[in-house]
Amino acid sequence: MLKPLLVILLGPTAVGKTSLAIALAKRFNTVIFSADSRQLYKEIPIGTAQPTPEEIQEVAHFFIASSSINEHIDAGRYGKEARELLISEFKKHAIIIMAGGSGLYMDAVINGFDELPDANPTIRAELNLEFQEKGISVLQDELKKLDPIYFAQVDKHNPARLMRAIEICRLSEKKYSELRLGKAESNAFEVLKIGLDLPREELYARINNRVEVMFENGLEEEARSVFPYRKMNALQTVGYKELFDYFDGHLTKEKAIELIKQHSRNYAKRQLTWWRRDTAITWFNPTQLKEIEILISQKVI
Repeated sequence: MLKPLLVILLGPTAVGKTSLAIALAKRFNTVIFSADSRQLYKEIPIGTAQPTPEEIQEVAHFFIASSSINEHIDAGRYGKEARELLISEFKKHAIIIMAGGSGLYMDAVINGFDELPDANPTIRAELNLEFQEKGISVLQDELKKLDPIYFAQVDKHNPARLMRAIEICRLSEKKYSELRLGKAESNAFEVLKIGLDLPREELYARINNRVEVMFENGLEEEARSVFPYRKMNALQTVGYKELFDYFDGHLTKEKAIELIKQHSRNYAKRQLTWWRRDTAITWFNPTQLKEIEILISQKVI
């Protein structure tokens, strides 16, 4: 192998990426890069299912609780920082594991991104106000007009993603889909994409159970602690939006829990839809550790 190997471990929420990534990192004596767009934030470890302190002690993790919800992190910034850190870490490791659920963040590492405009507080405030007053459909309609190609790919129920794309289109006067193609930089590493999936009923049961465990571990208290910052992009995500509606008196707690489970299942389905188009992914059941180890070993011989 002339180049080091980046093993990308991807899959829907709750499929078991964290435990498998740790097992693989131990087997190949390496580190883990998180490519989850929400596990970056230190204030929300429970609702984003960050690895536990004990798990982080087992294997070094990067991009876990590395930023604050007050910072603006997008795929372009993440991709730039991750690529720079990979260069450093590949001097120590022939293999690095990247695990996560954000396809956009992974693409930014693999393909690079063109320089994107910085966040614009005026445009973002305007879009947030429109969203609060008129709902997500106003964002969907504008992005569809500005960039129909990206609109066909984006998570249409994620207001933060919609707003950022609209913001970029307005500032650059270009389509986001054109900018995010990257500069086709040649990578100093090879890429192996490994997908994890489970039968739908099993995956949905795991998602429902994870939500229950999150509440046992203090999700409601965590959500209350960040409630004053509810407008931040980092908090426009499943688990917090529903609890904020509960705190506002729009939902009962029981209904909020039910919706978190439902929206998490919907999110898992959208994640799989995104990745099913990528023929470079080799799919496994998360119990197939030995088979995955063999595939990785074959790539480094």
